Amino acid sequence: MDKIKLSIVTPTGPIFNGDVKTVTLPGKEGEFGVLPGHSSLVSTLTVGVIVIELENTTEAVAINWGHVKVDEKSVDVLADGAIALTSGKDSEIAKNIEAAKELVNSVKDSNVSMAAVEARINSFA
Repeated sequence: MDKIKLSIVTPTGPIFNGDVKTVTLPGKEGEFGVLPGHSSLVSTLTVGVIVIELENTTEAVAINWGHVKVDEKSVDVLADGAIALTSGKDSEIAKNIEAAKELVNSVKDSNVSMAAVEARINSFA
């Protein structure tokens, strides 16, 4: 199966870098998925969860806001703040989920339902 290169970077460094099957992003106009061969686009991202589908697992990264550049072979996310939700030991994941809740609650955007974002974060617990 074809894969697409995903890179998620914050001002403090990289969060994710690798080949994925699909990625779902929290766009300003709503969530959208990207598959290999996707049309080129640039979009603003809003507070939410990036869902990353790998070969045998799913990973997730909470972000507060950012931008994405998509082309046929790669997805490059520049996020102001991001926290990996599903990597590490159980105690690290629980700590990351709490940190992600704090990150998303720091955003004051009336267009985003914080309850929906927190529910999405909790689904990875």
